[in-house]
Amino acid sequence: VPVWRIVCFASGLLLITIAFLSPLDHISGELLLAHMTQHLLMGDIGALLIVLGLTGPLLQPLLANRWLGWLRYLAHPLVALPLWAVNLGLWHIPVLYQEALVNEPVHALEHSCFIGFGVLMWMPLAGPLPQPRWFGIPAKIGYLIGVRFAGTVLGNVFMWSNSVFYPDYAPGEAHWNISALTDQGIAGVIMTVEGGFVTLGVLAWLFLLWAQQDSERQ
Repeated sequence: VPVWRIVCFASGLLLITIAFLSPLDHISGELLLAHMTQHLLMGDIGALLIVLGLTGPLLQPLLANRWLGWLRYLAHPLVALPLWAVNLGLWHIPVLYQEALVNEPVHALEHSCFIGFGVLMWMPLAGPLPQPRWFGIPAKIGYLIGVRFAGTVLGNVFMWSNSVFYPDYAPGEAHWNISALTDQGIAGVIMTVEGGFVTLGVLAWLFLLWAQQDSERQ
């Protein structure tokens, strides 16, 4: 296994560990902006690094199991993207989100879903499993744009809404002397900016890969 894959895999696990065990985890129960940062570390950047560290031989024992082999179909781009987008939207519905704040089993399920569906979303772009022949570099760029469109829409809802979605953060926002709408708006900015930087990085990688493939064809 190339060293860079090992580093990516270990870094992904480290980011998720930091998100859970650092002071960020405590603050995430008080401020939406901290909770958003935690979710992005584990479900977006951490998940991407884990996928970059995966190899076919690593997944083979799992997917060769007759009871688990069907999991490979979840990595199809036309399946992975809708599942990830639905998961993202569902967990930000106020009723579900606030239930996760006060119910530890629901909170654990929320985090598991963000990590699991995050890994699933990145698999068509950076994973080792075979993809449909039509899913070349142009299709991958379109896929990435679709991913970021979903995240940007949600981020802008947080930034520009005049309604407070999660009133359960009120005690923490009072403690930190920040208004609910400001907390919510900053969370949207964090989501949008982080998504933009990750998108630029992945786009640069895809264009370099495209140029390499073109040179090989020539």
